[in-house]
Amino acid sequence: MIDIKHLSKSYNRKPVLDNVSLSVRRGSILGLLGPNGAGKTTLISILMGVIGKDNGEVTIGDLDLDRDLGRIQSICSYVPQTLAFYPRLSALENLEYFGSLWGLRCRKLKERMAFSIDVGSMQAFVDKRVETFSGGMKRRLNLAIGLLNEPEILYLDEPTVGVDTQSRNYILETIGQINRERKTTIVYTSHYMDEIEHVSDEIAVIDEGRIILHDAKDAILIHADAILIRAGEIGNAAVTALENHGGIQVEEGSVLIKRDERFENNMAAVFTVFHNHGISVTDIVFGRRTLEELFLKLTKVRLRDEE
Repeated sequence: MIDIKHLSKSYNRKPVLDNVSLSVRRGSILGLLGPNGAGKTTLISILMGVIGKDNGEVTIGDLDLDRDLGRIQSICSYVPQTLAFYPRLSALENLEYFGSLWGLRCRKLKERMAFSIDVGSMQAFVDKRVETFSGGMKRRLNLAIGLLNEPEILYLDEPTVGVDTQSRNYILETIGQINRERKTTIVYTSHYMDEIEHVSDEIAVIDEGRIILHDAKDAILIHADAILIRAGEIGNAAVTALENHGGIQVEEGSVLIKRDERFENNMAAVFTVFHNHGISVTDIVFGRRTLEELFLKLTKVRLRDEE
């Protein structure tokens, strides 16, 4: 769906993107990881036509970025980290305004607004002024606005920053649902490693303007350092029992056990919890590292805040 070849961009002769080549499959979710200043936002800005590139080729679907920018922008949407709406308007007024900017009118506008309200679960507060919203409500509105044009490609830049756990989980579930049901291709940037692991099919790591790793999520994570146990449905009581043990991480339908000094005790604890709650094991993958460990190793751990 997205094919990038030898893409470069510099500011004041300093490379921000350096010979980047990357492909994103149609209908997939790509988790884009990178330290501060790595080039993530610049890359997405170029793909959306917000800024120009210096060199390289970009095709999206069968469209060329240089020749078909208007058509590309019509099938894409960008949900920025910065909240992009008018706080003095209601959620309904914001949706109506941004929908009209997409050229939506009459019945089509009402249909898309209704869809976005439903996706954002905003029915109870759609007529309230946005400045009164909680952080989670604002993030849901930000996402809802980004879905008005029914995009084929959705770019999400830190969509859960500053929200409570419930809103964060809702947003992640919504993103997965949009991808599954509408086959929307999604590029997702986040500093939260667990989010990238949860939602992504593929992961790309960018550092100092270069793609240093890109592969399917499972291919990247199945190495050493941990064991992954896939199981049937893991209920809330079992999740609570498992998460009381350090070194055990519960994912959707699976449990990750780190190979550390607690490993043998944790293995025994997992199977005890499974037995007590009637959970069956479907698969065991020997050798799985956490994404955070891999990311820190690839990016050399050093701080980037002041660079």
